[in-house]
This record gives sequence, C-alpha cells and structure tokens, in this order.
Amino acid sequence: MMATFLLELGMAAYVLLKYRMSRVTRLVATLLVCLATFQLAEYFVCGGLGVNAPTWSRIGYAAITVLPSLGLHLTHAIAKKPMGRITVLAYTTSALWLGLFMLSPQAFTGYTCGGNYVIFQLQPPIGGLFFIHYYIWLFVTMYFASSFARKAKLSVRKALKAQILSYAAFIIPTSTINLLWPHTAMGLPSIMCGFAVIFAISLTIYVMPLENERSEPLEGRMRN
Repeated sequence: MMATFLLELGMAAYVLLKYRMSRVTRLVATLLVCLATFQLAEYFVCGGLGVNAPTWSRIGYAAITVLPSLGLHLTHAIAKKPMGRITVLAYTTSALWLGLFMLSPQAFTGYTCGGNYVIFQLQPPIGGLFFIHYYIWLFVTMYFASSFARKAKLSVRKALKAQILSYAAFIIPTSTINLLWPHTAMGLPSIMCGFAVIFAISLTIYVMPLENERSEPLEGRMRN
C-alpha cells in the first residue's frame, strides 16, 4: 500500500513538473493524488499516525468517491469537449455520496485489516448502492471515450483508447475476483484501487504525452 502510494504520488509530481498546466494536466494530477490518498488511508487505517480509523475511512472514501466524475471530466478534456451536463450530473452525485461519507456518523460500521486488502465496512445497503453508482459512471465514461475516439485524430484516439483499456484492466479482474470469491466483495474498494495502479500508469504514459503534442504548434507559432 505504501509503495503504491509513493508511486502514484510520484507520478502526480512528475506530471505537474513536466507538463504545461492545462485542464488535462490538472485532472490527471488530481486523479493520481486521489488514488494515492486512498492507498495512504488504507495503510494508516490499521496503523494510526495519530488519526483514528473512522477518520481514515472517511478520507479514503472521499478520495475514491470523486474518481468516476473526474475520469468522465478527463475524457471530455482529452477530446477537447466542454464538460457538459452529464459531467455536472456525475459531480453532483459524487458530492451527495461525499456528503454522506463525511457527515453521517452511521455510514461506517467498522473496518478489517486483511493480508492483501482492507475492508471498510459500510452500513447496509450503502455499500451496494455506492458501487452500483460507481460502476454506472465508469461505464458511462467508457462509452463517451469510445464515442469521442471514433471521430478524433490519432493522438487523441490513442489517449482515449488507453483510458478505456486501463478502466477495463481494473474492472474486469476486480469483477472476476468478486464473482469467484463473493466474500471479497466487502473489500471491493481496496481490490479495485490495487488494480487501478494500471490506470495511474496509463494516465502518465499514454494520456499526458498528448499535452506535449498540443503545445508544440503553439510554441512553433511563438517562435515564428
């Protein structure tokens, strides 16, 4: 967990230092920081650092709650599309869940430190409803990325396809694990964010270089 935290935080710093500040850069860096924050919350929910476990649980869930809406926003940014009403709706639903996790004293019932993942125990039926909401927005994002990619130029299409494949890279194995071993469903956030390191690497390697290509024409015009 700590190694993944350092990796994702390092990638966020790399993105901010290497690339010009743009909508894509800000969104990618925010996504990476959120992924890293969840890993940190997982690590310290069992270890403390002077902060109690319920607080770490809230911090962790706050970090992952905004990920689907940020991902949808990023898809529009990569394709140079306005944010749109659907992204506003995604942020609105995320804000509602965020308010529940941060303000409701009954949202979390406890936690369990497993060998390979942490179980954040949510009051039924909150957990099930949250992940239905979560999966819906992930698939909506994949739909928009696929739709935008059909009419995009090669570099943008490559970045959008990388986003689709990286989403699939953590959705498919996570869902497979949960189907084969249903008891792991309680650890779904932890398992999903473990595979989401693939998404983090994809953002850094395939999505961010697009910003260099977009900035080159502007720099050329300035030199001329």
